[in-house]
Amino acid sequence: MFLKKTNIILILAFSLTNFLFADDKGYARLEGDIFYVGNNKIERSFQWNNGNLVTLKVTDKINGKEWENRVKQADFFVPGQSEKDMKAGTWNIKRIEDNVSVPYTEVTVEYALEKLSIRRVFRIYDDCPAIGIDTYLKGKANKDWIVQKKDLGQWTYLPQRNIISQEPEIPVLDRMSFGGKHWKLELIEFTDNSDSHNTFVKHHSETAYHENVYKGNILFFGNMENDFGLFYLKESPLAPSQLAYPGADFIVRDGDVKTIGIGITATDLQGPDWIKTYSIVFGVSANDELSQLKALHSYHKSKATTESMVSMNTWGDRGALERLTEEFCFEQIGACAKLGISHFQLDWGWQEYSDYIDKDGTPIKKWTPKRSLFPNGFERVVTKGKEAGVEVCLYFVPNTKYDNEGWERDADDIINLYKKYGVRIFKIDGQQMQSKAAEIRTRKMYEKVMKETDYAVIFNYDITAGQRGGYFYLNDYGNMFIENRYTDFTSYYPYKTLRNAWMLSRYVPVEKIQVEFLNKWRNQDKYGEDMFAPDNYSMDYLFAITMAGQPLAFMDVADLPEKAFESPDIIKTYKSIQHDFHKGIILPIGDEPSGKSWTGFQSIDVNKGFLLILREFNTDNTAEIGTWLAKGTKVELTPVLGDGRKNRQTVKSNGNISIQLPNENSFVLYKYTILN
Repeated sequence: MFLKKTNIILILAFSLTNFLFADDKGYARLEGDIFYVGNNKIERSFQWNNGNLVTLKVTDKINGKEWENRVKQADFFVPGQSEKDMKAGTWNIKRIEDNVSVPYTEVTVEYALEKLSIRRVFRIYDDCPAIGIDTYLKGKANKDWIVQKKDLGQWTYLPQRNIISQEPEIPVLDRMSFGGKHWKLELIEFTDNSDSHNTFVKHHSETAYHENVYKGNILFFGNMENDFGLFYLKESPLAPSQLAYPGADFIVRDGDVKTIGIGITATDLQGPDWIKTYSIVFGVSANDELSQLKALHSYHKSKATTESMVSMNTWGDRGALERLTEEFCFEQIGACAKLGISHFQLDWGWQEYSDYIDKDGTPIKKWTPKRSLFPNGFERVVTKGKEAGVEVCLYFVPNTKYDNEGWERDADDIINLYKKYGVRIFKIDGQQMQSKAAEIRTRKMYEKVMKETDYAVIFNYDITAGQRGGYFYLNDYGNMFIENRYTDFTSYYPYKTLRNAWMLSRYVPVEKIQVEFLNKWRNQDKYGEDMFAPDNYSMDYLFAITMAGQPLAFMDVADLPEKAFESPDIIKTYKSIQHDFHKGIILPIGDEPSGKSWTGFQSIDVNKGFLLILREFNTDNTAEIGTWLAKGTKVELTPVLGDGRKNRQTVKSNGNISIQLPNENSFVLYKYTILN
């Protein structure tokens, strides 16, 4: 849960001073011309170079591996900027204890290349084998950094059609160059805009050869000779939504990796303010999939906390907006309380606008409760929710005109709704970040809201359409709403929802994703004889699909029949273990959901965890499920929900355990304990 107070402990350490915290909490020190940052898991050492850092070595402290950087060039590269007559750079270190992430150490390095000032901020999280790097720029650049979009092909034998032919004009966020010619690359490219797409993860694997460019927000690169690996996470929107996008995210040749696409151009540097580029995260691990994924998710877990929710949203049933009355809210809140749903959210239609007039004569919206629906305002609705133990939440669309110029009025509307009614959770839809100015204003909106509400507000970020932050950008203050699916249009198929959550969970913290389940009794006639129609599943099963994420009842729950759930307390029982389930690293297990698979999720904690296993329309009553447990491990499985019996097993090869489920489209949620 988000905290209510912000504490920042600041300690400055200038360019000739050494200072460090305990290793497990992050440190920095300057010894002569060598600068070190790290913690108990990872260290990166640099030639100080007046602040224009050049990586010398990366140390994986867990696996006892040191990587020497072969190229003695600055990690951050800006075309056209000279090191001539550089002034001495400065650095400082501070401990951050805020309301968004777990406590961490922040190391800031500042320097200048001619008239361009550069700030590099290293975020070092406790006990985490990855370091985040944020870059800020201000001043004036010597070149415009524009990449000619001749063609976004990557064919080296057609140099005039290659990004690499324009490499000297492309800024580089970070660079590493390690020895050896035997490197395996795993590129992960993502898709959002789920109103138009239904496969959100694309995986590409190859061995590095020559110099090529690659798209993707995640790159795992492992040395095949010594079985140690490294990874980059690019914290940016996905490729179609990135600003100043050069056509790729990485340039790789053997063990040489450059991260490109910084998200700004030289012309964005207007005025005295620091302008933030896209960020990168660099981490170390052993060169096996589980180690890589644990390292990645360790960073995800460190970066942002997540409040446990089981929510209801009024949009899923596509009902008339006139139904959103005070009495309707009372009915839904009562039904939510009965089922155990913790949050009730009014979507589009609850609001009306004031008569502010924009500079071009058009009205500016000011979000207030619609008087014809809520003649008493929201006080009675919020009070009813508090009495029932159900938190009332709202839907909000920022004004995107003129590159989000009205960001401050939007922030004020949200702040007013929080202060007047106590509403603190807002679904943000319609967001557009089509320019750097729009993106900066979006960030300012979020930051103003958080600061003036003492970090109490939580956002549900809708990433279903438009140019938005996606899975890794500008979503630190809440969770993600990833798809609209409806029985009205026969676009809701349970196995497809499960497949999307399953595929994303490998690389994205699924506990930060709202996963929806719908009223299966609506629009049965539209599905006809479709074997995968929602009506062929129990409501217990539809809810189970969502349990690895943040369950979202995309419906008017008061319209469900009395015996909608076979297990009347399924949601309440789930809520009792939701925090512990989400505390672990959640990864997919079994086969990819297809409607006919054995599949599921594993939540991995120290010597314990959870296994959520689903049998789809599969004729076998017993299956060997591949997990992330090590061969020979003895485990005790205790059922929490679904069809299962307590048992003990020894894990077989490939992490396999034996699971029995008596019926098609059934599930079991086990809590497991490692016995040896």
